[in-house]
Amino acid sequence: MKNDLEDTASAKFLIEPELAKRWKKTRRTIQRMRSNGSGPAYHRIGGSILYKIEDVEAYEAAARVPGVKS
Repeated sequence: MKNDLEDTASAKFLIEPELAKRWKKTRRTIQRMRSNGSGPAYHRIGGSILYKIEDVEAYEAAARVPGVKS
């Protein structure tokens, strides 16, 4: 448990508007993804929604579609 807290304390986070800008989506789209469970993992801390950069990058990597070989 202590390691989890230490990991969270040293982690870099994005707030919702930053994630929306990164993905070129509206904040409402990010909220909808969070609500229906289709977005990346997040932390709710004191009423704020925070996305750990590592979780966002893992989500992006999992969504990667390889190109077609010609």
